[in-house]
Amino acid sequence: MPCCERMDDVSRALIDNLNYTVAVILFLVGLYAVAVKPNLIKKVMGLNIMETAAFLFIVSIGYLDGGAAPVMDGTPESGFVNPIPQALILTGIVVAVSITAVALVICIKLQARYGTLDSNELRRIIEGDES
Repeated sequence: MPCCERMDDVSRALIDNLNYTVAVILFLVGLYAVAVKPNLIKKVMGLNIMETAAFLFIVSIGYLDGGAAPVMDGTPESGFVNPIPQALILTGIVVAVSITAVALVICIKLQARYGTLDSNELRRIIEGDES
């Protein structure tokens, strides 16, 4: 029976930390796309996935089970939820959308000028132009 109790503890710990686990997995998927995929659009998508993982992680840190909004009157039993991570995420979303827009405009300009979005091909073309 100690084995079953230990599995229950592991399962409970995994469920309690599911947000963190999902954030790490999402971040690694995005990192894979940025590092391995040669297509620039896929790299931008990977960057967006990484940003989303960071947002999920930061919001998860600020979560308090049973917590209340800090604008309530009185004190809840378990305390107040920290509003700072939520405010940071709102700012981060604005920055992420701006970065995505600029990156996509750069992709459009590269496609128009060089006819490809493959990073390896772009490297060969640009290095050939400089020689």
